[in-house]
Amino acid sequence: MIRVGIIGVGTVGTSVVKVLEKNRDIITARAGKEIKVVKGVVRNLQKHRDINIPLTTDPYEVTDDPSIDIVVELMGGVEDAYKIVKKALQNKKAVVTANKALLAYHRYDLKELAKDIPFEFEASVAGGIPIIKALREGLSANHIEAIRGIMNGTCNYILTKMDKEGADFATVLKEAQELGYAEADPTFDVEGFDAAHKLLILASIAYGIDAKPEDILIEGITKITTLDFEFAKEFGYAIKLLTIAKKRDHEVELRVHPTLIKRSEMIAKVDGVMNGVSVIGDVVGETMYYGPGAGGDATASAVISNIIDIARGGKCSPMLGFKKPLESGMRLASRESIETKYYLRLLVEDRPGILAKIAKIFGEHTISIESMLQKPAEGSLAHLLLSTHKCNEADINRALESLKTQEFLRQEPVMIRMEE
Repeated sequence: MIRVGIIGVGTVGTSVVKVLEKNRDIITARAGKEIKVVKGVVRNLQKHRDINIPLTTDPYEVTDDPSIDIVVELMGGVEDAYKIVKKALQNKKAVVTANKALLAYHRYDLKELAKDIPFEFEASVAGGIPIIKALREGLSANHIEAIRGIMNGTCNYILTKMDKEGADFATVLKEAQELGYAEADPTFDVEGFDAAHKLLILASIAYGIDAKPEDILIEGITKITTLDFEFAKEFGYAIKLLTIAKKRDHEVELRVHPTLIKRSEMIAKVDGVMNGVSVIGDVVGETMYYGPGAGGDATASAVISNIIDIARGGKCSPMLGFKKPLESGMRLASRESIETKYYLRLLVEDRPGILAKIAKIFGEHTISIESMLQKPAEGSLAHLLLSTHKCNEADINRALESLKTQEFLRQEPVMIRMEE
């Protein structure tokens, strides 16, 4: 028998207990051993939970219990979770976690602590989609050329509703909160931090990159308006919050931001609260992974998959995908060196000569305009919706700084990157 302790018996922890009980026969057959949760850790012992396992408020009753084989960490947070997981590893216990924030900051520390102790974390990225296993095992013969992911269901739900129904951001956010798709404080989701944590985990497996959230470009969706969707539809684009990793020689771009992407792309068709990840390998080409990215049962499915892997007793894959460092190590590309197309929304005075002045500013920074729409605004103002040809991030930022000094500009410019 494999004895499991769960630290954090909330929505996901409760689902893990229930699925292990409900599907006991097939799980035992697949694992070759019975798997039993023998203890759970909660904050409040008085709260009713529809499960029948011994509960405690002390996580070290799990980490220090010599009879427990696997510690499942579902408590969330960073530093407290790190201390507890570290203790479990020091006690030579296998660990399974769904904690993306913990891994975003401490994955390499934990890799060194774990060494040959199984440490699994499939549920930390894209919920029920087995993207970790795909990168570590299924695509292990490939150089990963690019990863593009929709890995936050809250943002994808909001952007899908804005696209399909023409609703504004605030209205859809309120609806998402009422439906339970968004937290009361949605900042972590809508500002891109949740998706960034997941991207960093995938980047370590794909490229061996040890970057922290503070090191990469992260932008959220709060500035997106219905005008942006009008431009997108006119020119055949969808707007998605994308996590993007791009390999170029010995550098990797890592960025999270709203993106205009052609509607014909597979990743652009991922709608609602669903997640999707596109991976391009140099041998296999593009593969696509789609499914529920959150929720108790979907995440529990990934957690239990890891428990079964450990119970089978075989060698688990290297935690971050590499048995030894790459001889030609990959570096994180600077934000300023990004090259792509850009969309800009400008609120300007509606009078002759303004477009010529804007084009002149762009030309001074080696940027050319590819397409444009003009939409009337209040009074004598107009919205100019522009897209550029491919250019450099440093150049577009300098052009925007120059634009901000112009008397005809009446609002902070909004810029959205484009992917093709």
